[in-house]
Amino acid sequence: MQHLNYNHLLYFWTVAKEGSIAKAADSLHLTPQTISGQLKTFEESIGEPLFQRAGRGLLITEMGRVVEQYANEIFSLGSELTQKVKSKQPGTQTIFNVGIVNSIPKLIAYKVLEPALQLDEPIKIICKEGDLDDLLGDLAVHKLDLVLSDRSISTELNVKAYSHELGSSELSFFGTEQLRKEYSGAFPKCLDGAPVLLPMNNHALRRRLDDWFDQEGITPRVIAEFDDSALLKVFGEGGTGFFPAPTAMKPQIEAMYQVKAIDKINNVNEHFFLISPERKIKHPAVVAITETALFSLPSIIQ
Repeated sequence: MQHLNYNHLLYFWTVAKEGSIAKAADSLHLTPQTISGQLKTFEESIGEPLFQRAGRGLLITEMGRVVEQYANEIFSLGSELTQKVKSKQPGTQTIFNVGIVNSIPKLIAYKVLEPALQLDEPIKIICKEGDLDDLLGDLAVHKLDLVLSDRSISTELNVKAYSHELGSSELSFFGTEQLRKEYSGAFPKCLDGAPVLLPMNNHALRRRLDDWFDQEGITPRVIAEFDDSALLKVFGEGGTGFFPAPTAMKPQIEAMYQVKAIDKINNVNEHFFLISPERKIKHPAVVAITETALFSLPSIIQ
């Protein structure tokens, strides 16, 4: 197959989704004979059958599954392209695709992105959560306009992207009233042997916390580790263990999760970065976010 016939791919993809040639023909407003003939031509160009008969229905073959996976990506990208083009037309929403690293506190993500919603031009934010490597991959192929991260991009990664530091927040440990009664000693020694909830080992913040525990001579009992900061706080709300969170979010965390701050962690901050595909920021939404956040990150949270 020298060149892919996208019409043939569409016919195959529709048959795979609908489960039969008759339903695909109805969806595409074509005759079943047309679909059947084009599908046969497509299979001949590939050199393998994509479906096999099973009674009155069709079962997709192993090669068909492979082709279907690629078709899903191709037509998904086509849909994104259509949205992107439409967003440039006057009076339509600009699509703003943002990647958010799992460990970023959800409230901070909202507060950082909020200035983009205040622009005169209507904007639609599409948020995708994931780990940094996956999000950077999407940024590299222009599926994302921006990544919000708790660490800067590594120089070892072969990705053309640039980190813009937004700021940082001090951290505090939080816990339920019952936990605070059980471990009522002076901070931070009260955490020695106490149950704690921490980010996973691959998070930059976790390494800083582990170093802090060593410096303070503290060995807490790590009850659970989390990739998602919101889930960590939910476990904290249930009294499972003490947990760290940005001090700048103290009023919101105490009200939302029914916990109290014990004290601040000395010399351990959580940092926040915007990672963009361009050194000089041009996207109006990213400019609005950066200009607001650079004044003082805590001030946009409180």
